[in-house]
Amino acid sequence: MEARDVRIIEVGPRDGLQNESLSVPTPLKLELIRALAAAGLDEIEATSFVSPKWVPQMGDAAELWPQLPKGPTYWALVPNVRGLERALEVGVDGIALFTAASEAFTQRNINMTIQESLDAFSEVIGRFRASVRRGRVRAYVSTAFECPYSGRIDPQTVVGVARSLLDLGVDELSLGDTIGVAAPPEVASLTQQILEIVPPARVAYHFHDTWGTALANVATALAFGIRAFDASAGGLGGCPYAPGAGGNLATEDLVYLLERSGYRTGVDLARLSRATLPVLSALGRAPAAKAQIAHLATPPSDGV
Repeated sequence: MEARDVRIIEVGPRDGLQNESLSVPTPLKLELIRALAAAGLDEIEATSFVSPKWVPQMGDAAELWPQLPKGPTYWALVPNVRGLERALEVGVDGIALFTAASEAFTQRNINMTIQESLDAFSEVIGRFRASVRRGRVRAYVSTAFECPYSGRIDPQTVVGVARSLLDLGVDELSLGDTIGVAAPPEVASLTQQILEIVPPARVAYHFHDTWGTALANVATALAFGIRAFDASAGGLGGCPYAPGAGGNLATEDLVYLLERSGYRTGVDLARLSRATLPVLSALGRAPAAKAQIAHLATPPSDGV
């Protein structure tokens, strides 16, 4: 495997597609995942074992999982014990859990308090550890900077949720700027406080680019030793709390920044820039990633 200085966790197939109103057929999802893997992305969040009633786009999770191409490490979001049971039936060995640092956000998204979500995770993690030897667990902490319902979040609130998740046996925390409003000083402040309770190797960031600050926030996190970032190829996935605004940090933009800054990602930007074109076409959407747009518009070099 090619040496890498930074881990990129590709979330496009799950987080990027889950809120799309147009149904993406399973073969097209598989085509996307194969193209992402061929581009060098070796960690991919492929799907979510949620109820199809609530997230129809992820209703094919059990059909999709056994067909995933060999090579990458795969993650699946599981919301509860029932979702875990479905995931275990098809051999999932890496799960992601979801809570938030905002009570209002947690209530509106999963109809639980933060503590209730942690109590539910305790059972999920316990059953998962008992079923999967060497299984991997990561946990999203959404609204780590600001909540669309209750405003700015105190970093110590995030630290408290993070500490509880670590006590439950989570391997990695993914701290999310869910509405994409954070600026570098806020990232620096939260990172300093988080690193007082957990080493940087167990922390990832999940930045959204609603206000155009995602890459600046990545650069700030890098300065503190954070070496794992979630991103979505092609800029798939918008911000549901800011209609028309960009949502997920685009993987192409992240790769360009990292490689240009001297970090090895193991990702071929040329291949990555083409990977999402079929699914974007099916969704009737143009690419939102600046590096993708620029790369596709650049004439090939002589001899290529």
